[in-house]
Amino acid sequence: MRRTLGSTSKLKLTEVIFWILAFLAPLALPSHDMMISEIAITALFALSLDLVLGYSGIVSLGHAAFFGLGVYSAALFAKFFIADPLVGLLVCAVLAGALGWICSFTILRGSDLTRLMVTLGVALILLEIANQMDWLTGGSDGLQGVLIGPVLGQFEFDLAGRTAAWYAISVALVLFLFVRMLINSPWGYTLRVIRDNRLRAMAIGVPVSRVLISVYTLAASIAGVAGGVLAQTTGFASLDVFAFDRSADLMLMLVIGGVGWLYGGIAGAIIFKILQSELSAVTPQYWMFWIGLLLIILVHVGRDRIKGWFMPSSLWGGLSKANAAQSTQSDSKGGGQ
Repeated sequence: MRRTLGSTSKLKLTEVIFWILAFLAPLALPSHDMMISEIAITALFALSLDLVLGYSGIVSLGHAAFFGLGVYSAALFAKFFIADPLVGLLVCAVLAGALGWICSFTILRGSDLTRLMVTLGVALILLEIANQMDWLTGGSDGLQGVLIGPVLGQFEFDLAGRTAAWYAISVALVLFLFVRMLINSPWGYTLRVIRDNRLRAMAIGVPVSRVLISVYTLAASIAGVAGGVLAQTTGFASLDVFAFDRSADLMLMLVIGGVGWLYGGIAGAIIFKILQSELSAVTPQYWMFWIGLLLIILVHVGRDRIKGWFMPSSLWGGLSKANAAQSTQSDSKGGGQ
């Protein structure tokens, strides 16, 4: 069983190629550095939601609360305390994780509708707090004048956004590998058991409440780090980071990319952001119509068939189907032991 779990946590060749291409993107597309940075941040944000939605079965429409807290934490910490970006990310992770831990006790009770309203309410409460504390947050004008120090004392954030792009991709990769390791561990399989049948998991002695609290706290920390990277790469924080639209768009990305596999949020973020950039330039008022049309096509045609049209099955299979196949293999071997 240990040998099987260890094999599932290893990066495959297709994954290595994907991340190499991601790091080469700022060199290949120098005029799109800021967009690349935004995609990496959004992908990390989507990864945090996929932990609670795809792997735990917890529906959330207020995940922007943790993201926004990370944005303001990073901006305020850099402005009034230390400008080092890595220390700022640590602060974001701790504060957002603490909020996630507090909110996790609410998601243990009630139905999915109750969780939707509670998570949405937390985001709206933080939005109003940030708006009322304009002496600290800047209110509706936003927090300006945030200066971030160089990464590792060597790489300064420039106007072109090259450092920001590589910084965002690096943070996303580190946290992705960390989450990947956890998902392929016994703790990750416990999440799947709880998602598939919570009552049965409780019957066999799984500490359901403790596991759900831990995954919600972890997801909140990752969302806070994503928000911190956004504040550090833009040098600005505004109230829209708490908006409902941000949480709703995140849900759309997971629907487009697919829930329950780690590359779903990344694929959804890439597709959504590219469509948003290109379509809003053509039809600024109606670009969301085309996103809706894409969702209809996904429902009627099927995500797998569309993947086959645009990407070789071997390459996509190396990213999307390997985890599911190896998870089944691991479960069968573990049961045999």
